[in-house]
Amino acid sequence: MPDDFSIDADWNALYVDGEWTDSAGDDAVAVEDPSTREAVTEVPAGVEADVDAAYEAAAAAQTEWADQPPARREEAVQEFLGALQAHSDEIVELLAREAGGSRIMGETSVQIAADHAAEAATLTRRMKGEHADSNIPGKENVVERGPKGVVTVISPWNFPLNLSMRAVAPAIAAGNAVVLKPATNTPITGGLLFGKLFEEVGLPDGVLNVVTGRGSDIGDRVAGHPESDVVAFTGSTSVGRQVAATAAENLAVPTMELGGNNPFVVTADAGLDRALDAASFGSFVHQGQVCISINRHIVHEDVYDEYVDRLAERAASLPAGSVHDDQTVVGPIIDESQRDEMLGYVEETVEAGATLETGGETVPVDGVDDSLVVAPTVLSGVTNDMAAACNEHFGPIAPVIPFSDLDEAVEIANDTEYGLSSAVHAGDLGVAKDVADRLETGHVHINDQPINDEAHVPFSGTKASGMGSYNSDAFLDEITETKWVSIQREPREYPF
Repeated sequence: MPDDFSIDADWNALYVDGEWTDSAGDDAVAVEDPSTREAVTEVPAGVEADVDAAYEAAAAAQTEWADQPPARREEAVQEFLGALQAHSDEIVELLAREAGGSRIMGETSVQIAADHAAEAATLTRRMKGEHADSNIPGKENVVERGPKGVVTVISPWNFPLNLSMRAVAPAIAAGNAVVLKPATNTPITGGLLFGKLFEEVGLPDGVLNVVTGRGSDIGDRVAGHPESDVVAFTGSTSVGRQVAATAAENLAVPTMELGGNNPFVVTADAGLDRALDAASFGSFVHQGQVCISINRHIVHEDVYDEYVDRLAERAASLPAGSVHDDQTVVGPIIDESQRDEMLGYVEETVEAGATLETGGETVPVDGVDDSLVVAPTVLSGVTNDMAAACNEHFGPIAPVIPFSDLDEAVEIANDTEYGLSSAVHAGDLGVAKDVADRLETGHVHINDQPINDEAHVPFSGTKASGMGSYNSDAFLDEITETKWVSIQREPREYPF
């Protein structure tokens, strides 16, 4: 296993039961730099035998870990947080080379991950039960809270560090053991890095186990393993439905954060400078590869033309290219299939009658035309049923839809199967709050943009955007269970 945090190091090992081990199979998965499109390292393509070994180790370690005092579990997570911060520069570089993250994305990921770890450390002291009076004379009711057991974490490729962190750190703090399956594209920052950091701070063997590999090979075994008690998944709705169904067959608790089609509503009296600042960030940060990024700009007709012109001007001015250039704001899409899908949505939308204001094409990188960098794209004259609006495009694409009154704006915003995040800009905060109350999303941000995550605030979606909740006490409820213990202190009278 590498003694440093360079992506060029030898990461070709699984982390199981406190040991860096070879896979039971003989295949490997190449990790590619999306900016250069070069393979930079490889990791094991795990097989089902590796998954079984990971769960066996987790189940064996969990009871003893749960018996540790809260202060010990808190200490483990705090020390992990310290290690994360000590290696932050190397981790930002790992995110650039593995996930195609700009420096803004990398530094933000580390910051959010640190916030989640810090919040998780406090959970050990908040695992409290309760006392309840009884209807039966002489009886005392006590409700105790304890860990579920083994928590499965299946994390995505777009923000692999913090989206793994928000499940792994709380689960360990609460006394669970974890099996972590990172996305195939980002197996290091979403998975093996956690093994390295927790090993560095001396987490007991088996409490965290990391298995890399292709979802098509081991996904069902991970999601449906009989030792799994909770499955925490972040990813697309289509895959999430399958994961949740597989977990439910085993009666594991599915906690799902799935896709989004997030509306950004701009009223006639909104301050456009402020709205456009939020719009540019909310659409183009990390190339729009954020489940809570702006998917649809829904703008009042009175300010529509000015909004489109100014957003297109901003989009065209954003530096796009390799993230190894510190000036880059918009970097590469994670892979060809994602790039081609989103460009297909743009093409279909233009064919349906929309106008391409800017972008809609790849940007050459180091003289290579067929790069993974897509120019920030703005589309006007869009309707809600066009491809770039009705699909989660997951790219640097800003479809702008006009509306005439607030009822129409709310109708357009809610006309989707998704309900993850949203935002509304208005000069009148009362009007903004009224609109926010009518938006069918798990979170709404007034005079801001929809990309927000604070570890102490519940994070959940409605409709097809998920089930269960992440963050703080909300996620603590998912990864712990209660036990009712009654104590009959006086003789009880029975009817026979």
